[in-house]
Amino acid sequence: MICAWKELLSILPQWLRTQAAPYEAELEELRLRCGRPPELVLGTGSKWGTETVSQEDLNHCVNMASRYSPWAAATISRGYITAPGGHRIGLCGEAIVKDGKLTGIRTISSLCIRIARDYPGLARRIHFRGQAMLILGAPGWGKTTLLRDISRMIAQEDTVAVVDERQELFPPGFPTGKRMDILLGCPKCQGIETVLRTMGPDCIAVDEITAQEDCQALIHAAGCGVRLIATAHAAGMSDFRRRNVYAPLRESRIFDTFLILEQDKSFHLEEIYP
Repeated sequence: MICAWKELLSILPQWLRTQAAPYEAELEELRLRCGRPPELVLGTGSKWGTETVSQEDLNHCVNMASRYSPWAAATISRGYITAPGGHRIGLCGEAIVKDGKLTGIRTISSLCIRIARDYPGLARRIHFRGQAMLILGAPGWGKTTLLRDISRMIAQEDTVAVVDERQELFPPGFPTGKRMDILLGCPKCQGIETVLRTMGPDCIAVDEITAQEDCQALIHAAGCGVRLIATAHAAGMSDFRRRNVYAPLRESRIFDTFLILEQDKSFHLEEIYP
């Protein structure tokens, strides 16, 4: 298991580093709410810190994680930051809305820091024989972790282009495949078209399909003969079938392999061939 633990601690106030440090092996999320104790979410439940999170603590985490970069400022408008080490920070607070769209968060009141971990070899028993695989699971069930290892495994033999919009799949320190090319920080729909046109991949990997324009980009790539690996928010096949955003994927039937995750991090394959 690989975790950029030092990078995580580096964005926290000193008192919070001390409280998080004993849980390096089991911390899954760190939830910070202004005026309340920090919640340390572990695999076995939650523990509560002994001090109160202040507005200054929240601002410190955001400033240290973003390093004031223009790219990070742009992702804040979508409600998250990716911190060094691939740790994702979700933000809540007073929203700034312009022309009906979220453009930023004026005053941050809560942070959800999801700890990024890598498990090389996790996908060893997964045999992807089809043309396109969709990994399904609810938030926090391990979709990104599996996508990372499957992509790395395929890239030992075939060329894999990774569209890493949130810079979470392969942050510095996480091993990559020897035939892997990574496009960082580009919106998924544009990134898929870009690597298809410029990198000549055998396979494209992309995390978290959340919009119909992403679906259309995947359909186009499949039509060009490229293998695909992607993830989607759905707690199983029935949930996937109910969600309108995925209608283009269902109608196109480009995915012939589904990897279904469970809450306990177990998973199974469903293969659908003509």
